[in-house]
Amino acid sequence: MKANMKDINKNCETCPAHNLSNLVKLGVDMTHFDFVVALAGNPNVGKSTVFNSLTGLKQHTGNWPGKTVGRAEGAFQYNNKRYKIVDLPGTYSLLSTSVDEEIARDFILFGQPDVTVIVVDASRLERNLNLTLQVLEITDRVVLCLNLIDEAERHNLKIDDRLLSKELGIPVVKCSARQGLGIPDLLSSIHKVATKEFICKPYRMTNTSKKISNAIDDINKKLKEQFPNLANTRWIALRLLEGDQNIIDAIKSGEIGKLSFVENEN
Repeated sequence: MKANMKDINKNCETCPAHNLSNLVKLGVDMTHFDFVVALAGNPNVGKSTVFNSLTGLKQHTGNWPGKTVGRAEGAFQYNNKRYKIVDLPGTYSLLSTSVDEEIARDFILFGQPDVTVIVVDASRLERNLNLTLQVLEITDRVVLCLNLIDEAERHNLKIDDRLLSKELGIPVVKCSARQGLGIPDLLSSIHKVATKEFICKPYRMTNTSKKISNAIDDINKKLKEQFPNLANTRWIALRLLEGDQNIIDAIKSGEIGKLSFVENEN
């Protein structure tokens, strides 16, 4: 007798979404942890301060496998769940034009963290949202951390976090990590996304060029035929058009077919 998919989904409501085998390849040991969190953001947005606020002394440093780029890992516990958090290199984009961008992009794409926290400078929000929109193209398990909110308010900048959350389809949390403000709310939002209490419905960009849209649709159709369980084929198709070698290699090896994206309709 075939299992009822609704029952399976119900039983897996709090199942981790991360790709364990790929995390091992990326040098992340999940032996004693329930969920993995990626911490992303532009340089100089206070990401390290957020990391320290979440982990305290429960952290260690090293290098990414095969790279000379440093990596920090930490841990925290919330509502009886154990979280490992990985601080990704600070980047302005995920277009894989530098080693840092490649590391950050590949961790989110192939490691499939249960939650990706994007730290932005609340006083320079427009500049920071470029990375946010790129991350939302890859994963639908995201929390946006509006760090340095005290600096923004000092410059008379007001941010409607509820409206921004509605527009982006993800939790948005105001923080001032160096003051410890907003960290409890950030922890709560991470937990809700990880345990699927909050189902994100991320905003995704559309193309205005008809030629590009037609090309993406054509590749998208072929990807769905070859990898029927791969949800976010549109983003993969766009990367193929741009000649992304890592994505090309993942297609050729079949590694891309092992990913388990869960895409929500807006």
